[in-house]
Amino acid sequence: MGIKVIDEKCSGCGLCEKSCPFGAISIKSREEVGKPHPKFKRIAVISEVCNLCGACVSACPFGAIVIEVEKKKEEIDLSQYKGVWVVAEMEERRIHGVTFELLNKGRELADKRSTYLGCVILGENLKEKVPELIERGADRVYVFDDPQLKNFVDTLWVEAISALAQREKPEIILLGATTIGRAIASRISGRLRTGLTADCTGLDIDQQGHLVQRRPAFGGNIMAEILCTERRPQMATVRHKVFKPALPDKDRKGEIIEEKLPDGIKLKTGFIDFVKDLTQTVNLADADIIVTGGRGVGGPDGFKVIEELARALGGAVGASRAAVDAGWIPYSHQVGQTGRTVCPKLYIACGVSGAIQHLVGMQASDVIVAINKDPHAPIFKVATFGIVADLFEVIPHLIKAIQKVRGQ
Repeated sequence: MGIKVIDEKCSGCGLCEKSCPFGAISIKSREEVGKPHPKFKRIAVISEVCNLCGACVSACPFGAIVIEVEKKKEEIDLSQYKGVWVVAEMEERRIHGVTFELLNKGRELADKRSTYLGCVILGENLKEKVPELIERGADRVYVFDDPQLKNFVDTLWVEAISALAQREKPEIILLGATTIGRAIASRISGRLRTGLTADCTGLDIDQQGHLVQRRPAFGGNIMAEILCTERRPQMATVRHKVFKPALPDKDRKGEIIEEKLPDGIKLKTGFIDFVKDLTQTVNLADADIIVTGGRGVGGPDGFKVIEELARALGGAVGASRAAVDAGWIPYSHQVGQTGRTVCPKLYIACGVSGAIQHLVGMQASDVIVAINKDPHAPIFKVATFGIVADLFEVIPHLIKAIQKVRGQ
């Protein structure tokens, strides 16, 4: 795209200069810029600051400013693309939980599109892992089983998946918004010359058959729906715990397709060693019970009662962004759009107002209990049970009741 001033039409009236919100337009003498005109003495000059907003085009009464749009150079036949793919991940020789969640959603999307659900898995000695993917919903499993894939090297994954997708032409590719998923998703989409929506919190199919990709935008103040209408495959990454995992069905049958790494892959990096992070003591993503404190706890001392309730329940301690930003508790406890996405069986929100950024990270929990003095707090809209009261009065009673039931 580009913007252009049509010399013979511009009168230098200055209306475009006044309309520009970025100060990108100035009115100059035609002699100064070397563009003489028999009638007009001045002309509009547009600088590099212009961001093509189009305000000046609307303001010009002479039609002297136009935005030129580059014509599409390539059109693809969308009907050639079939199937929904999930890229599987391994974690310490186990299939990562986000894979089962994507298979569940992928199965739903594939059924709506009346197509197959595929799964791509890369690693070494995968024979025992493949049946589990079929049990969880995959119709086809593309298996790259190679000693070079024992440890994750991003280039090998990118080249293998890209080449396979170019050959098989899937309609949709889903990846986890994990360290691995984020490392390869953008590079794969670049090779396939298609779009990518990151950190989706919702996926669906519209009436035209496009993948509707929902995610928070503008700091979580709105939920955006993003479509990729002209390119394929449609690609998205999804955070762990956003969707429910697919349940295993031992009677399911599927096709196993063995693949080989493409020839001629040039590696610029290599795997040396893996050092596990031992400083992360709180695993919120896998916790069945989470007790979260927000701004309402009042300070770092307020988290003592939150921690006591979590211990009584055998759960983990979470926190809202406000509490983390205030320095009351480390970031590793943060739940929400900029923290962890969680889906426990029980989520207790104490003094959490319920901003959309926080709700995105926990609203899929099975049971949500909200404790807040403000009866109009947004958290109550998603809560299964709500308690309008001071958390410091309610929680001690809860702890005593739990300890009594457990004989502590």
